[in-house]
Amino acid sequence: MKDNKSAYNSGVYDKNIINVLPYYREYHGQIIDLVRSMGFTDPDWLDTGCGTGTLAQRVMEDRSDVKFTLCDPSEKMLDEAKRKLAGRDVRFFNKSSQQITFESEFDVVTAVQCHHYLQPEERKDAIFQCYRALREKGLFVTFENIRMSTNESDAIALTRWSQFLANHGNSADDVRMHLDRRGIEVFPITIEEHIGLLRECGFRSVDVLWTSYLQAGFWAVK
Repeated sequence: MKDNKSAYNSGVYDKNIINVLPYYREYHGQIIDLVRSMGFTDPDWLDTGCGTGTLAQRVMEDRSDVKFTLCDPSEKMLDEAKRKLAGRDVRFFNKSSQQITFESEFDVVTAVQCHHYLQPEERKDAIFQCYRALREKGLFVTFENIRMSTNESDAIALTRWSQFLANHGNSADDVRMHLDRRGIEVFPITIEEHIGLLRECGFRSVDVLWTSYLQAGFWAVK
């Protein structure tokens, strides 16, 4: 039984996610490189929807000056993150993005593969709480599942993703399960809708960071 909203329970999430999301490790590399380019000194960093804490772990391998706060609505995911980051100076909160109440506290806020489970108003609230948590000129980075701009291109992208899933050890039933979740458990929106939502929530600079298959990364400055 799943103990979070992903397709896998927390104990096997890290093992399986790389066979579901193409270039998953690249998400973190792109984030780390972008944050480095921003030139933050001793940054306060909130990772909401942190999952098992992989992003924080990779950042801490790269630099020692970051102060992390990790949030996730799944207690089991947080338990995995605490195990992975044992001995580190990290704050943990069992909360979703919509539930956080930080205000102007962070230089960086990240949300990786966690808001596509939300309905439109919930997603807007989640993004706004991330905006509110940032200091002025702070950086928000999010990676999400996306929908293509037309039904025709979405069908092509789904075929391509299905081939990736099959080529990475997923059974026919697994592939169907992932496809069937769209519109029922996960609610991807287009790149254009992402950009519009970020601007609507107040971000003054919004851009696409990275795209591949049916995933995209966005960065925005408060």
